[in-house]
Amino acid sequence: MDETDVVVIGSGSAGSAVAGRLSEIPGLRVTVLEAGSRDTNPWLHVPVGYAKTMYHPTLSWNYMTEPEPELGGRSIPWPRGRVLGGSSAINGLIYIRGQAEDYDHWRQLGCTGWSFEDCLPWFRRAQRQERGASDLHGGDGPLSTTDLRDKGALSQAFINAALELGFPANDDFNGRVQEGAGWYQVTVRDGFRCSAATAYLKPAVKAGRVRLITDAHVTRILVENGRAVGVAYRVGNEERQIRATREVVLSGGAINSPQIMMLSGFGPAAHLAEMGIEVQRDMPELGRNLQDHYQARLMYRASQRVSMNERVNSWIGMATMGVQYALTRRGPLTFAAGTAGLFARVLPQSATPDVQFHFIPWSADTVKEGLHKWPGFTISVCQLRPESRGEVTLASPDPMAKPRMVARYLSTETDRQCMLEGAKLARRLARTKALGAFIEAEYAPGAAAPDTDEAMLDFVRRTGGTIYHPTSTCRMGSDEGAIVDTELRVRGVERLRIADASIMPTVVSGNTNAGCIMIGERCADFIRRAA
Repeated sequence: MDETDVVVIGSGSAGSAVAGRLSEIPGLRVTVLEAGSRDTNPWLHVPVGYAKTMYHPTLSWNYMTEPEPELGGRSIPWPRGRVLGGSSAINGLIYIRGQAEDYDHWRQLGCTGWSFEDCLPWFRRAQRQERGASDLHGGDGPLSTTDLRDKGALSQAFINAALELGFPANDDFNGRVQEGAGWYQVTVRDGFRCSAATAYLKPAVKAGRVRLITDAHVTRILVENGRAVGVAYRVGNEERQIRATREVVLSGGAINSPQIMMLSGFGPAAHLAEMGIEVQRDMPELGRNLQDHYQARLMYRASQRVSMNERVNSWIGMATMGVQYALTRRGPLTFAAGTAGLFARVLPQSATPDVQFHFIPWSADTVKEGLHKWPGFTISVCQLRPESRGEVTLASPDPMAKPRMVARYLSTETDRQCMLEGAKLARRLARTKALGAFIEAEYAPGAAAPDTDEAMLDFVRRTGGTIYHPTSTCRMGSDEGAIVDTELRVRGVERLRIADASIMPTVVSGNTNAGCIMIGERCADFIRRAA
């Protein structure tokens, strides 16, 4: 049997950080198993390339939720990265840690050592902030975060619209205060995407400090006498196993991690028995507590040719963008999934921002269908702290089958009201003098949603979807129901840790990539100190 010291399952945001940091320990043998391929597709490295890779047939898992009860029975597409770098290789590149209050809430839930002040040193250690080091930012870490190179008149108009409505300007959404309008920072280095694999894993592999096995689909964790001793996986039709002399780290993400745990005999005993899987340990809450950010997108026809739509739909425009990017690493090909943003409070009981806006200087009905043939732009709004809870379960004991997942979006009145008020605020932004000067007409919801709460909420239900941040299915805590403890050790199983978005007790108020990398940094340190 193959042997190593530490096996890391998954090369996503947390897995790459774990492996990269563990590789710094002299003499430690680290092996990473990645279900996807290496990141050779050039669109994985061009910032705007996520539009080409998010729903790619091999680079994404292309999950679908079960029919969602509050969304008229619609199943929502859930792309997740299935390639070196995981979802950090196909995401929208925006770097948002979340509010300090999110992490302080984790501490209040019993996660001692996970307040914002506890986590801040690891955020700083991970980051290479273009603006330089400060008390809140790191200057020499592996993960590059940079300002946008090209901003554009439309995006500036969105910021001006927010200021016109009385929101403050904010030049750092990862500063002491999140509220306000400003420009996003992105995980880009020298004009190319800086995925977690680019930041942490690939340098370690190149230096010979980490062994990487791609196209390795993990089927179960090997357990003997209550101790994780290795991993079984498939490469093509070949069954393989690898022994771990020290630890197994599961970094599959909020969907794959609970699936692998259940396939290995950990989870709700009745569900495992139903699947014909021998129960190693009854964990009633595993796969439960699923949370995700739901978004609604309002789209507008632009009155001027200032969006990306007209460039993409023109051979001259496409050629110009390509040449500009090739020569200068600037232009629309450097755009993230939002250029400008706004964090705002729309519910009276919220002490901190409860919605996040992404301004996108193009429009499309779906990513697959491509951009509209006319100039347009999008205002996306998502609720930051949903109360709705879903779950991940097995659809089959076959490890190659996709799991079942249901988010149960909008299943509480608070969630419905927050999304409704956020969508109404988006309309108010569009009706300002600053942004209205660029609008010919509202495309969506348009006439389908007159100015009534009932019509707007119906639009949110009919058209909304994920903003790609599933979390919390293997939650961390100090209670018996928690799946991992505060050092990310799986309860009741020796030498097994989980490090990814699944351990978050609650989803953070922002984009999850930064938090996952911080979790990976901390996991590596826990293993280092356990030696």
